[in-house]
Amino acid sequence: MSDLEALCARQCLMLSAWEAVSTERHLHGVLNAVANVLVPLVPFDSIGIVALQDATHDLYALHIVGVPYVEGETLQQLLHRTYAGDDSLPKFPSKPLRPYDAQSLRGNAEAGIPHACADLLAEDSWYEHEFHLAAGAVRSYVTISLLVRGTLVGSAVFTRREPRAFSPQDIATLQDVSPALAVAVSNALSNEEIRRLRDQLEAENIALRTQLGQAPWFEDVVGDSPALRGVLEAVEQVAPTDATVLITGETGTGKELIARAIHRRSPRAHGPLVKVNCAAIPETLLASELFGHERGAFTGAAERRKGRFEQAHGGTLFLDEIAEMPPETQVMLLRVLQEREFERLGGSHTVRVDVRVVAATNRDLAARVESGAFRSDLFYRLNVFPLHMPPLRDRPDDIAPLAAHFAARYSERFARPIARINARSLDVLKQHAWPGNVRELENVIERSVILSRNGILRVPFSILSAAPASVSMPDHLRTTERDTIQAALRASRGRISGPDGAARRLGLPASTLEFRIKRLNIDKFQYRAP
Repeated sequence: MSDLEALCARQCLMLSAWEAVSTERHLHGVLNAVANVLVPLVPFDSIGIVALQDATHDLYALHIVGVPYVEGETLQQLLHRTYAGDDSLPKFPSKPLRPYDAQSLRGNAEAGIPHACADLLAEDSWYEHEFHLAAGAVRSYVTISLLVRGTLVGSAVFTRREPRAFSPQDIATLQDVSPALAVAVSNALSNEEIRRLRDQLEAENIALRTQLGQAPWFEDVVGDSPALRGVLEAVEQVAPTDATVLITGETGTGKELIARAIHRRSPRAHGPLVKVNCAAIPETLLASELFGHERGAFTGAAERRKGRFEQAHGGTLFLDEIAEMPPETQVMLLRVLQEREFERLGGSHTVRVDVRVVAATNRDLAARVESGAFRSDLFYRLNVFPLHMPPLRDRPDDIAPLAAHFAARYSERFARPIARINARSLDVLKQHAWPGNVRELENVIERSVILSRNGILRVPFSILSAAPASVSMPDHLRTTERDTIQAALRASRGRISGPDGAARRLGLPASTLEFRIKRLNIDKFQYRAP
């Protein structure tokens, strides 16, 4: 090979190593990718990363060639899974302990000078770390310094289970890829430090909120109606588990807030929460958006791209408007829920992910299953723990705190101080049907803040009267509702709450029944016994 060819080969190797660092998110993925590049050129059996953390020199990561990675597995579990019960492992004789010359070893490492051992059995004595290497059937190894901008962050140990020394050419090749490995290790250590500081800050934040008497996990969910309280209690039950959750409810009820609350209360709270609106992405692009694609998978795919499932690894994926997902994508989603694995579009490599799925829809999924628009097996996979967000018209007790919450938000944004809400306006808000639910209420309060004067929030009736007529209840259904409520009032002699009240007979919260009585202009007092 000419000098030019050797230079080109070396540059290609370095580019491949840097590509592994830039495209893989986790260190174990980096080590696997680098091994795939190096093993054909420099055969070895494992890569060990020794990181310099808090003045310690511990094994930080390990990749054994040919042994697949298992999420959450410790180094001890990996070694036990790989070598436990392996009778072929030789029983090495014990060697005298060779003391470290710490200053010399540190100086050589900082200077980038590798340390190699051709055969452990041929050595008269062993360093402390060589006893651990021998226990793993290592016969020869080489240690390469990992330097980032001249600072030593650790070392990479390449091992062989046969007494075949690493040649000077082998060592030079390994040193070529060491800058990429050094960056990967440095990033991993930085991410761990950031995660530790974030955990500490969050713990302090939660403690402070608790002292102030605030609920630390539902700060974005406003209201205390019985209906909403039931939903939040269900969130507390399901969040610590890893169960798939299906949130149903009308548009604007706050399904995304509930998904966020589930994520924050779960063990995955420190992982990412990735959101996908299945209705907002064209059908032809949804599969690529969720599962990613390889370079050249389709026209315009100029490079490999990770999908939302890979981005959500270790966290939660929120699939909004799940009912709008096309059939072919439903099949791919079903496989991920069942097997926790998939292939990127145009690729053959199986990608395993650890993701919790929370789905939401404002459609009747059971009806879509009956019509054939949605797969029944996928529906049952999603519907493990159903949560229904009640519409705002069924939780009138939440209207006043929600109105105050939005008034405070927009008064600050628009620099229009709001001291109180007009009493008549609050009554009007409580009697409105709210076809757009909380989102519509927020829109109404925002406009009202703009129009209000003298620090008093007044809601113009014209804003509410603009609600679409198509969402109103048909006359025959309204008549049936009136007759049912009147019959319950008659049986309870006008009593609303309590064990013998009309609300108990109808299976409704007392506040909801009061709201419907006002909306239908029913005189409840006429049914009371004299």
